[in-house]
Amino acid sequence: MTAELVTVERRIAARPETVFSFFTDRERWLSWMGTDGEFSFEPGGSYRTNVTGDNHAAGRFLELDPPKRVVFTWGWESGGMPVPPDSTTVEITLHPDGEGTLLRLVHHGLPAQARAPHKEGWTHYVERLAVRAEGGDPGADHWMENAPV
Repeated sequence: MTAELVTVERRIAARPETVFSFFTDRERWLSWMGTDGEFSFEPGGSYRTNVTGDNHAAGRFLELDPPKRVVFTWGWESGGMPVPPDSTTVEITLHPDGEGTLLRLVHHGLPAQARAPHKEGWTHYVERLAVRAEGGDPGADHWMENAPV
């Protein structure tokens, strides 16, 4: 099977350094995606986060190049899609764009049935990230309203 890419791009009205910090600080990460988690923000460091309800994502950080690039593996430990932890790769690049940042997220290696749900998910969470990085409050994550307790 040929794995295709899921790509999400978004201009964010915040400097790359600010946007980058939302990928390297536990509280900032959880302010846009997830309810709890453990993170070791270093190359080879692992993470495990409760994204919604019983949906736990896990993987490890492959590259952190401030403030330009973050690469980590991704998969679902529980809930979510049939994508095992460490089985796919998410690459985030941050390009200066005037006073803001162009964020480009590319998710590699997803099986065909997981691409559309991950595109929807990353679009949702990148929007929440943009609001936070721009100094706003995205409010409660409406995806949590339907999550199992």
